[in-house]
Amino acid sequence: MPVTERRRTSARRESLLGDQPGAFASARYQRITPMKARRVTQMIHGRQVDDALALLQFAPQSAAKTVYKVLESAVANAETTEELDRADLVVSSCQVDEGPTMKRWRPRAQGRATRILKRTSHITLVVTPLAKAEPKAEKRASAKGETKNRKRGKA
Repeated sequence: MPVTERRRTSARRESLLGDQPGAFASARYQRITPMKARRVTQMIHGRQVDDALALLQFAPQSAAKTVYKVLESAVANAETTEELDRADLVVSSCQVDEGPTMKRWRPRAQGRATRILKRTSHITLVVTPLAKAEPKAEKRASAKGETKNRKRGKA
């Protein structure tokens, strides 16, 4: 295979997207707990990009600002590197992994100390074009309904 035909892809892109079109962005070592960040990313999973950005812009959670920036970056990556249209993009995957935890001490009564855990997160969002295979799914659903009716003795 000639060198000009070979397309360089990272191992990270291969693991997230495989051969399908799309783009991703990640923010590492963010000072937000993974549980709080997951709560925000679950709200936008499966939504179209413009709807997800509008939702994040007015969400009261503190993690929404960080997730908003990561999503904007993923959309920009899709538009520039993959030449995809912004209107067709959907948030297909959201990953929030736990980063390193900073351990701090807080003085307590009688000379004791308690540990404070300051958690960090690695946030990764994947955007892909909207799948146009909707009519096939409807045909399959109607075929299943017909087989159920045949089993029951209905026409």
